Amino acid sequence: MTIYNIHEAKTHFSKLLEQVLKGEEVIIAKAGKPVARILPVVKEVPRRKPGNDAGKIIIAPDFDDPLEEFDV
Repeated sequence: MTIYNIHEAKTHFSKLLEQVLKGEEVIIAKAGKPVARILPVVKEVPRRKPGNDAGKIIIAPDFDDPLEEFDV
């Protein structure tokens, strides 16, 4: 992650985009306070398919029964 002030960002925008293309995160700051992030575009995340793990998890019938008391 690299931080640039607004003037630097305007002056070296192409350089900042090169950094982003390499996977880096660039922060733009105004008066030393971060105001924006430039991030690489992430390819579409595959959609989740409900029921993908069906039958792989077993919940015992006594799952929500009170626990035994233990002396500490």
